[in-house]
Amino acid sequence: MRQYFLPLLLATGLLASCATVVNPVTGREERSVMSEEAEIAEGKKAHQQVLAEYGVYGDAKVQSYVDDLGQRLAKQSHRAHLQWTFTVLDSPEINAFALPGGYVYVTRGIMAYMESEADLAGVIGHEIGHVTARHGAQRATRQQTAGIGVLAASVLGAVLGVGDVASQVSQSVAAGYVASYSREQELQADQLGAEYLSRNRYDPQNMVDVIRVLKRQEQFAADQAKAEGRTPRQGGDWLASHPSNEQRLQQITQIAAGYKGSGYVDDGRARYLQAVNGLPFGDSREQGVTRGRNFYHEPLGIALTAPQGWKIQNAQDAVTVVNATGDAGLIMQTVPDKAGRSHEEIIRNLIKPTQGRTEPLSLNGLSATHFVGARQNQQGQTQNVEATLVTGPGAKNYALLYAAKNATALQNARPQLRETEGSFRALTAADRSAARPWVLKSVAYPRGGFAELARRSPLGGNAEQQLRLINGLYGATDEPKAGQLVKVVE
Repeated sequence: MRQYFLPLLLATGLLASCATVVNPVTGREERSVMSEEAEIAEGKKAHQQVLAEYGVYGDAKVQSYVDDLGQRLAKQSHRAHLQWTFTVLDSPEINAFALPGGYVYVTRGIMAYMESEADLAGVIGHEIGHVTARHGAQRATRQQTAGIGVLAASVLGAVLGVGDVASQVSQSVAAGYVASYSREQELQADQLGAEYLSRNRYDPQNMVDVIRVLKRQEQFAADQAKAEGRTPRQGGDWLASHPSNEQRLQQITQIAAGYKGSGYVDDGRARYLQAVNGLPFGDSREQGVTRGRNFYHEPLGIALTAPQGWKIQNAQDAVTVVNATGDAGLIMQTVPDKAGRSHEEIIRNLIKPTQGRTEPLSLNGLSATHFVGARQNQQGQTQNVEATLVTGPGAKNYALLYAAKNATALQNARPQLRETEGSFRALTAADRSAARPWVLKSVAYPRGGFAELARRSPLGGNAEQQLRLINGLYGATDEPKAGQLVKVVE
């Protein structure tokens, strides 16, 4: 849970007229509302929003490693003259994206699933391709004509489909703002990624490996959904205009086969495993970590526990504890300091009730106030509100908001909502021990295989399959050789 900023939407009001520009990749003239200067300005402006929303991963060595790789690729691209910026974001999402003007991002989440330096080069090369081919400017031109805004960030491929809050937010924004590139643009970026790999003496076959990673993510998510009795998402449904990973795999396989060059350097697997050794896996300390039914946030010094059968969703703006049917939950958010110091001030300034009553509480020794009442929403309609304000460690205030699909769902879930609320606490010594983030490590592959590694893993019941997934072997029949380095989670 961290401060959440609005989706990265760039206004195109300053881009009022079209001009003719030459596309650096195709060499053809095209009408555009974005000059190169405008691309750079828009990218620079949105770059600060990206950093504020996601946060920068704090390991200087990893940042330097990724920047060095990106700069080498960019120097061999069609727009080597741009001042390129490459950033690792502190996010467990499996994602990569670019902004106009030369701003490229990879998450630590996607780095956990890459197998080599050449694989990561394929990810970065794809995003460089979007920038060099001016895909963002092309979208801005089309969308200004249509009278709608421009979504700043582009998505490398299908995000891990586990139904998390962040993914749902991204998809709803995308649906309204034409988030994905066209099929042709995505495939062109794949092709350019392969070309930039070849120019840097990496085998373009690694672009095939990148798309296979996305396919394995889809398959793993689908298998997990079936095991849990959920309806799996369809592989190609991120957006209708986004090419499915199956189609992309076929296309890039053909493209990679067209490169007959020799003298490719090694794929840099040993360097890559050294670079990601110690990389946080899943939630980080700064975001708070979920362990089974418990959520721990060590920097804030707080914890809570979900009822049996309920799930914890840790998003950037809130932690939500949701029931099995998905029609009721408790939303925990930090209260801005400007909302007030006392619970009464916060209720008055944040909730702005038209009526209601309060009840003083104590949650595990923490001062709290429960509020039940009503307020007017932005449309002037009366809206029922139920929430508990609690003062945690360091005098930081939190709002625990009751949410439900309707009054019946709220009433049915009330005992569990109260149970969740009652679990809110300052971290105990045991909580602090459990709050330790997981990290990636490289170990020699044992004779007992992934089954042996799974027995030592904190990943839980499906640890063996998750370990196969992070090592690029989910659904595969081949095994690493004994003694070969593989990634594990500790």
